[in-house]
Amino acid sequence: MSVERKQATTGVNVGTSSLLLVFVVMCLVSFATLATVSARADEKLNTKIVERSESYYNACNEAEERLKGIDATLKKLYDSGLDKDEYFEQAGENIEFAIPVSDVQTLNINVEVSYPEADGDTFYKVTKWKLETTGTLIEEEEPKLNLLF
Repeated sequence: MSVERKQATTGVNVGTSSLLLVFVVMCLVSFATLATVSARADEKLNTKIVERSESYYNACNEAEERLKGIDATLKKLYDSGLDKDEYFEQAGENIEFAIPVSDVQTLNINVEVSYPEADGDTFYKVTKWKLETTGTLIEEEEPKLNLLF
């Protein structure tokens, strides 16, 4: 009888360890799949952030170039010897311009022109430097079933 009990007990132990092994392997595969999906989502988000940052800073650089041109133009007007009224008549009181950042965003800049009264005074003052959204930022995509095979 003792021989029969040892064989029956050994069979149950082998089955239990096999089930435990299958369960552990399934858990590892599930966690690996979740990690892969999460890494792909993070990579996609990171790519979007980099593209938006680059386009914003490119728009800022373009705005700085325009401000440099405005500064040179206002300096020429000032150096031409115009009085204050003639200066504002030719330069205007405010200068507004917008630079597209993306399909749905623009960088809006407003510059208030000033007449320098003393050395070191500026020709303009930036009164608005704002990134404004002109559309919706949410991109709607069709849901996809991403399988690994």
